[in-house]
Amino acid sequence: MRAVRAETPARELFRDAAFPASDSSLFYNLSTPLAQFREDITWRRPQEICATPQLFPDNPWEGQVKQGLLGDCWFLCACAALQKSQHLLDQVFPPGQPGWSDQKYQGFFTCRIWQFGHWEEVTIDDRLPCLAGRLCFSRCQREDVFWLPLLEKAYAKVHGSYEHLWAGQVADALVDLTGSLAERWSLKDVTKASGQQDRPSGGEHRTCRQLLHLKDRCLISCSVLSPRAGARELGEFHAFIISDLQELRSQTGQGILLLRIHNPWGRRCWQGLWREGGEGWNQVEPAKESELLAQLQEGEFWVEEEEFLREFDEVTIGYPVTEAGHLQSLHTERVLCHTRTLPGAWVTGQSAGGCRNNSCFPCNPKFWLRLLEPSEVCVAVLQRPRRRLVGQTRALAGASPAPVNLPGKDYQAVGLHIWKVEKRKISLPRVLSAPPVAGTACHAYDREIHLRCELSPGYYLAVPSTFLKDVPGQFLLRVFSTGKISLRFQQTVRTRTRVPCCSRSHC
Repeated sequence: MRAVRAETPARELFRDAAFPASDSSLFYNLSTPLAQFREDITWRRPQEICATPQLFPDNPWEGQVKQGLLGDCWFLCACAALQKSQHLLDQVFPPGQPGWSDQKYQGFFTCRIWQFGHWEEVTIDDRLPCLAGRLCFSRCQREDVFWLPLLEKAYAKVHGSYEHLWAGQVADALVDLTGSLAERWSLKDVTKASGQQDRPSGGEHRTCRQLLHLKDRCLISCSVLSPRAGARELGEFHAFIISDLQELRSQTGQGILLLRIHNPWGRRCWQGLWREGGEGWNQVEPAKESELLAQLQEGEFWVEEEEFLREFDEVTIGYPVTEAGHLQSLHTERVLCHTRTLPGAWVTGQSAGGCRNNSCFPCNPKFWLRLLEPSEVCVAVLQRPRRRLVGQTRALAGASPAPVNLPGKDYQAVGLHIWKVEKRKISLPRVLSAPPVAGTACHAYDREIHLRCELSPGYYLAVPSTFLKDVPGQFLLRVFSTGKISLRFQQTVRTRTRVPCCSRSHC
């Protein structure tokens, strides 16, 4: 009699009850164009989408980001930073996790997202939203590579739903994926500064050529907020990746700076002078034209500096992070190897004094910063969001994404000022009535604002403030320095003169 072989029971794959394969994970309030696909989206695991799924490709370009129906170009641009640094990628996507061909595979993956001062582990199942059997949100250039859609799902889980990712800031996503800092440069300021011989007061002198020294060290993104007549194909409120810069000489000897732009939509969308067959290439040797056009991948195009400054609005740059986890200055390349972090809060009636125009400004939270040696210092104020962002974003036509949060709901307008003091027992009114040694130009609705300055040894008083008084909020004060520092929070400062705080108490 023939023996009957017992069948091996199918493995039960993980299903994430906290972020289920349902509408609650897709939508927040159906306020975006994503809602029109509500009845058509299904959830599939990678092995149900293709025959041989893999996390990462052998060819780096095949893992490049490509945007789908979701308006999260801001997040995808930040994801490109991970491809510049293996140690950053390993930090966010810990290596050694069982893949689909591994016997230990159980249907889940773990990512790490930096949230308000610490790395948070986020475990998800690998069921992904699809339309007609294909991924409907982010994907890699090769559609059998899944590191990107899995990371996007983990980020959506942190925010509450995919729809919460419809709009945002590249700078915020860069911080969340690296724990670093990010600067935003207005290209209109760069245009004005390029016509001035002296450095503009109150800020850095920035030029596009500075980006040449940064292109290999960190992620550089650019955004279009409101396209001009020559660039309507770029889309409104859209973020791009600057994948390369090249400095050339024209046939007449003039310098030319070209920027290679990667559109996450995966199409070139550019009709400028340096498009393929454009008039700009008449200025250079045919061999150089062929060389640079051959470098373009899907979704990329070349733009000359003048066109770039005219058609784009903003550049976002993430501070490089060394393998030891230290930030590196964008401006001097020095390592900011000394770090201090303290939480703080603006409490209505106690420590929410508003901006310097208010008489109760002295009651704002105060931090003693001591420098033991001359140092380059970055001081940042990171707000904790009061709620997730989709409620304040406007629905956009089509799938055109917005890299900008609309102000006034999640974040307060925040500023930061720093005074140098001779000793810690001070006359607070006298100190705060004097000009600070460093301060933000205005109060901004950004999630994180920061100052960069060169400071001499000694004591400093750092005062973060909201623009309006009696507005509550929580924040994290982060200090990065090339030299040794200490940081202390002191809500009550010993003074020779008592200072009224919001007409209720004394600081």
